[in-house]
Amino acid sequence: QVQLVEFGGALVQAGGSLRLSCSFSGSSFSLYAMGWFRQAPGKEREFVAAISGSAGTTKYGDSVKGRFTISRDNVKDTVYLQMNSLKPEDTGVYYCAADQTYHWMDYAGDSKAEYEHWGQGTQVTVFS
Repeated sequence: QVQLVEFGGALVQAGGSLRLSCSFSGSSFSLYAMGWFRQAPGKEREFVAAISGSAGTTKYGDSVKGRFTISRDNVKDTVYLQMNSLKPEDTGVYYCAADQTYHWMDYAGDSKAEYEHWGQGTQVTVFS
């Protein structure tokens, strides 16, 4: 079965940078679109970024465009989220998610409902 494990959450000052990693196992990584979502206390889980299996398509939430970059390594079965110019409102638990897209290798969804597998989350706290 698919397992996802996130790494890299930390306490960071506003304006700083952080890179999250998510290790994938249990299936063929390239057949999955990968997404990052986040959830702040008392708020709904929201879309942050997604990348297709081929890495040819990326999508970003409006609040992170221009600051965050999603990438993947289909040899290491790992997806990354590079976060720059962090703001206190970026604080939350960041979740990695996988969506089996089969041969639609250029598709990356931005809806929670599309993702079948989820990691346990990693905490990111941005202080000013």
